[in-house]
Amino acid sequence: MKQILTALIAAFFTFAAWAAQPVNVNTASAEEIAENLKGIGVSKAEKIVEYREANGNFIHVDELVNVKGIGVRTVDQNRGMILLEDSSKVASSD
Repeated sequence: MKQILTALIAAFFTFAAWAAQPVNVNTASAEEIAENLKGIGVSKAEKIVEYREANGNFIHVDELVNVKGIGVRTVDQNRGMILLEDSSKVASSD
């Protein structure tokens, strides 16, 4: 029974990692952001959306640190998953 539970948990985390895809933080909903970025739950994702609505689109990925609760480490962990425009180009460290 313990082995089955361990296998199910491993399968869940494998699927979750596989399911994540790049997300456009300028157009995505809070739910989409939370589902696809590491270390960002729904409440932080909602803050990203609120910040975007109050200040306009993000021009550079590093602007995300201006959102309360989002730090440099979180941005760095997700840099390859953050889109800033509607294309397949992900944010770079430029």
